[in-house]
Amino acid sequence: MLVVSGPASVELGKRIAAELKAGEIPVEFKRFPDGESRIRVDGDVDGEDVLVVQTTGPPQNENLVQLFLLADTVKDLGARSITAAVPYFAYARQDKRFRPGECFSVKTIMTLLDTCGVGRVLTVNSHNPAVLQTLAVPVEDLSAIGLLAEYFRKQGFAGAFAVSMGKKGFDTASEAGKVLGGSFDCVPTQRDVVSGNVTVEKKQLAVKGETVVVFDDIISSGGTMVKTVAWVKELGAHRIFVACVHPLLSEEVRERILKAGAEDVVGTDTVPSRISKVSVAPLIVEALKK
Repeated sequence: MLVVSGPASVELGKRIAAELKAGEIPVEFKRFPDGESRIRVDGDVDGEDVLVVQTTGPPQNENLVQLFLLADTVKDLGARSITAAVPYFAYARQDKRFRPGECFSVKTIMTLLDTCGVGRVLTVNSHNPAVLQTLAVPVEDLSAIGLLAEYFRKQGFAGAFAVSMGKKGFDTASEAGKVLGGSFDCVPTQRDVVSGNVTVEKKQLAVKGETVVVFDDIISSGGTMVKTVAWVKELGAHRIFVACVHPLLSEEVRERILKAGAEDVVGTDTVPSRISKVSVAPLIVEALKK
């Protein structure tokens, strides 16, 4: 297998290639004065199985176009098969028509990937894996929650109390708790489909005197996480840390989370950032080897 890393995932692509012991094909990238992307695949992929690595975090539209350009170019150059590792899958949260007339965005993205020759997609902690698996290209959704929990275990926090939020909160907290070896629980939330505002239920949690790690798949505006951290602190937690798979948060949001009571915020490299301390490369490599 050959690895072709897009501009948004150069370092992650290098890590994956190193763990796979696979060859890398360089990609030339230029942004024209009007903002358009120029992509050149600088190597021979004819007859090869190719892994295109390109996350689609902010700026989502640019990164998606680069992903389409890379995949379609590799197809034109004669690749035998194309797998796309898209650790953060843009528009995955728009996974149905919430209101009449809305676009089904993730369906459109998958249709374009299919057209560009992608035969398989690997992604990480997508918003709704069940929906992705009904679309044009086979999708394997991987979970980085265990990797994040392992990070905190190695930092000396084995036995920490794992907390998560929302509909997937119990499963997320349970997954983290199995690695940390401590108790776990979840906080119910409710999102308004029109305004997007999230209400956090002030559920009683047995966290008094405990070290707590609050897990989430994504932090962007940070409103839900700030409310959850503040509630865990109010319940008497001794120490609080925050872990997220997709760190889309700004520095201002990070500061708000810390001010609410967290000591640190840790993310993965699905979206490169200053808090991306955990790499998802082992997850992707394991899936490819299977």
